[in-house]
Amino acid sequence: MTIRLLGVNHRTAPIELRERLAIAPESLGEAARALLGTPGVSEGMIVSTCNRVELVTSYEQTAPDVMDFLRRYFALDADVLRPHLYEYEGADAVRHLFRVASSLDSMVLGEPQILGQVKEAYTAARSVGAVQSSLERLLQTTFTVAKRVRTETQIGSASVSIASVAVDLAKKIFGSLEGKTVLLVGAGKMSELAARHLIQQGANSILIANRTFDRAVHLAQTFHGRAVRFEDLYAVADQADILITSTGAAQPIFRREQAQQFLHRRRNRPMFYIDIAVPRDVAPEVNRLEGAFVYDIDDLQSVTASHMHERSQEAMQAEAIVQAEVERFATGQQTLSAVPAIVSLQQSMEELR
Repeated sequence: MTIRLLGVNHRTAPIELRERLAIAPESLGEAARALLGTPGVSEGMIVSTCNRVELVTSYEQTAPDVMDFLRRYFALDADVLRPHLYEYEGADAVRHLFRVASSLDSMVLGEPQILGQVKEAYTAARSVGAVQSSLERLLQTTFTVAKRVRTETQIGSASVSIASVAVDLAKKIFGSLEGKTVLLVGAGKMSELAARHLIQQGANSILIANRTFDRAVHLAQTFHGRAVRFEDLYAVADQADILITSTGAAQPIFRREQAQQFLHRRRNRPMFYIDIAVPRDVAPEVNRLEGAFVYDIDDLQSVTASHMHERSQEAMQAEAIVQAEVERFATGQQTLSAVPAIVSLQQSMEELR
């Protein structure tokens, strides 16, 4: 059985392509089942986050055409996909997956969310029978490696995340967040992290809008903010100096016409959008309006550079752990592959006896 991994991430593909490949969490199981239907694929799992979409498969003999699955599933031309894809096989695929789960391949080195996202992908694929013996062993080892990296290094000590980087960007824009009104659109884990960092940086007026109002109320109570019903979002958005949005919407929820209305009601006082959703919540043309400033997930990469130097030493230790675990996994796989031959030899000797 051979492990193969194919994907795109924030280094190889622009957000315009990544958002076309994004799979909502509730659709991961269905997508894994479809991947299993690709000729040659024995087992399969799909990891989909704001910064990457990766297909992890195992096969017996002939390598499956996984890119063809991407092309068909997302209705994309192969020539559009090919320049942005990377592909790993065998030990290289194992190493890459270990690095991803250990947040060594993340935009923000050491961010804690990616391990949960890989576990979510595993659970979804397992629920539809797409993960069985081979990927089960690989994924359980992956989780162990990620835990070891967290335990034996300080790579995650500063609790950096995309949400905290977004708040750092907001602080750099204004110099100080004191007296600023922030609107969080979406009340998921990313927004909760953003709210926590906003409070730490001095923001004292936080509005929270979410499709499920009870969730917005809960988050608002936790951080002494104000919950906003989603249907009232456009009516109150102009109150925000900074709008941080992270929803699972398939299409932009803030378009040029809405942003223009917000600026008019603000009497052209500037408004900053920090869009950490993929697909994007803010249409790119909003950035062309005078007084509207839009930063998407790819714009945050320049801010994350400052974290890289601080963690480079820890990253070296983590890489050493990953390499040792790759070699251990490969040895285990060789042992497993030898079992049928050993059993056959034992049977032959027994018959001879």
